[in-house]
Amino acid sequence: MSTLIRGGTVVDAETSCRADLLVVDGRIAAIAEGLEAPSGAAVVDAGDRLVIPGGIDPHTHMQLPFMGTVASDDFYTGTAAGLAGGTTSIVDFVIPNPQQSLMEAYTTWRGWAEKAAADYGFHVAITWWDESVHADMGTLAREHGVASFKHFMAYKNAIMCDDEALVSSFTRCIELGALPTVHAENGELVFRLQKQLVAQGITGPEGHPLSRPPAVEGEAANRAIRIAEVLGTPLYVVHVSAEQALEAIARARGEGQRVFGEVLAGHLLVDDSVYRNLDFTFAAGHVMSPPFRPRHHQDALWAGLQAGHLHTTATDHCCFCAPQKAAGRDNFTLIPNGCAGIEDRMSLLWHYGVGSGRLTPSEFVRVTSTNAAQIFGMYPRKGAIRIGADADLVLWDPVATRTISASTHHQNVDFNIFEGRTVSGVATHSFTRGLLAWADGDLRAVRGHGQYLKRATGGAYIEASAKRRG
Repeated sequence: MSTLIRGGTVVDAETSCRADLLVVDGRIAAIAEGLEAPSGAAVVDAGDRLVIPGGIDPHTHMQLPFMGTVASDDFYTGTAAGLAGGTTSIVDFVIPNPQQSLMEAYTTWRGWAEKAAADYGFHVAITWWDESVHADMGTLAREHGVASFKHFMAYKNAIMCDDEALVSSFTRCIELGALPTVHAENGELVFRLQKQLVAQGITGPEGHPLSRPPAVEGEAANRAIRIAEVLGTPLYVVHVSAEQALEAIARARGEGQRVFGEVLAGHLLVDDSVYRNLDFTFAAGHVMSPPFRPRHHQDALWAGLQAGHLHTTATDHCCFCAPQKAAGRDNFTLIPNGCAGIEDRMSLLWHYGVGSGRLTPSEFVRVTSTNAAQIFGMYPRKGAIRIGADADLVLWDPVATRTISASTHHQNVDFNIFEGRTVSGVATHSFTRGLLAWADGDLRAVRGHGQYLKRATGGAYIEASAKRRG
């Protein structure tokens, strides 16, 4: 099967040019002006649109069992919604229960993901430690292409990693050439603050940000970074939301340490006033961790993205509908943590990034696709427009507009934290390995089309860190 994408401006992380693209059997076969369509090939006219690498969301939670319920988007509905917004690959999370075998949990998640409409990989969380975890990490990295492991520094009495587990797991990552990642919040402080607030009668959603102030994120980020420094491993900090965490990353990078930062579209655009809304459903709909911050943190995060201290944009897509959120109506600590965003990330980053002059089109491609592919061992198969790469391609109309709403989005959730925002920059067509899955508002996603991504360990960032250790 072949497709010719005719005309348009090809934009990658480095440059842009006018060109046609020929796609054959799911991969890019030719890039040049004036290409002829082979016999029987489909022809798509890109016109005045941009042709960009498909977005990669490196932080999603499809079908996640969490806080007594299960996220409402599964691997089909979530990846299909992503395709509608220009995201063509995800890296989701396997999160074993404490004492559960990593391999058992991994097998379960692989089964759930077989219905995915777009390609997917997995980070695997380390929620406990013994020699079996050490062994399973080796099997996952060497045989299954798991190139990154996640460590929750929050959620005490559930999935939180203590320092002993962090040190053990980080050390194992070095041996495997894998990248450790952290959810940076001081879980002990969060746990104590939650108990204090509830005891004081603060039980509504307004208690959520009070129990997770910016300092608890800054402390945990700095602690993880310094542990990584001592051990000599690179580190990736997920969903950086607070100026204090960003400062820890920037300081470490200024000292020559290899630390990567991720920022969510929500943390760039939504502030903590949402938790003080008197409508419980509205306020609870914004409960996620880390929480949304006072507005000055957004300015710092944008500056961090522009300066290169934050490298990827993600969503932490984890949907819970209003009846699920209502479990915490009388106690904010019981509100399932999570918000949607996979369908809207690309448009939001274009509108508020490129549209404001904060990002160039090539920088947009880098922070929505290429950096994630390079950091997480998928490049150049993903995140690039070059011969031989997967034909994960998006036709992007930079001036078209759409208004974001739960009434029209494809995410399987009844709430959207970006409700009512009109944004410029729209994916008109999305291809996943050559399959046209979204075309001018027509969602053609195919259940099960997505393939598992075995990712490469020992990337350039690992090798550089190893040289410094030596």
